[in-house]
Amino acid sequence: MREAGRINAEALHAATALIKPGVTTAELNEAFESVQRKYNVVSPFKNYPGPYPYPASICASVNDELVHGIPSERKLQDGDIISIDCGTVYEGFVGDMAVTIAVGDVNPDTARLIKVTKQALEIAISKMVPENTTGDVGFAVQTYVEGEGYHITRTYTGHGVGREMHEGPQVPNYGKPGRGMRLREGMTIALEPMVLVGTPYTTVKDDQWTVASADGSLTAHFEHTVAVTANGPRILTLL
Repeated sequence: MREAGRINAEALHAATALIKPGVTTAELNEAFESVQRKYNVVSPFKNYPGPYPYPASICASVNDELVHGIPSERKLQDGDIISIDCGTVYEGFVGDMAVTIAVGDVNPDTARLIKVTKQALEIAISKMVPENTTGDVGFAVQTYVEGEGYHITRTYTGHGVGREMHEGPQVPNYGKPGRGMRLREGMTIALEPMVLVGTPYTTVKDDQWTVASADGSLTAHFEHTVAVTANGPRILTLL
């Protein structure tokens, strides 16, 4: 899983290095896939079952799009933000991660949203220790994000990850201390705070995949695959 995560991080880095006004989200997908081809690995996103097989190796979600945006010929604009969610399968194991990146110059409110969402992931990671519960993780994220004036979606969650991209347990970004599954050494979970500016509610766009905020407000998303160990949390999706 560490090697799956490392390759995934390398491929994501290749994609994010291209982000600037005028670049298409399809070009970001191609940059990601070029690194995967180098290692002869694939994305668990491509052909993922749904309303129709998911057609790309990354999710590229822009501005109000929270998750599952499909790469296309859409050109990024100065002031946009884009969330890239991506996965890699190596020797039968999965690495899963996401980042939100500013395109060109963004206003201070947008920059703050990105900063808070990234910090929410760091808080979630800090709770990934044996004997904590999934409720402890979710409560910590919810308390921080809502304290900063933002919203957490109740519809989409973090999840176990290993031989499959989506395994148990679900790890919501909200919860109550002491509730949920107890964390044990060796568990591997994709933690992914998904933060919305104006509402916790979402809608699915006409492409039947892209999830956007119900009120059209900005969203952000960060994710790492993290292992619970006796020596504390171990992030598996780092370069």
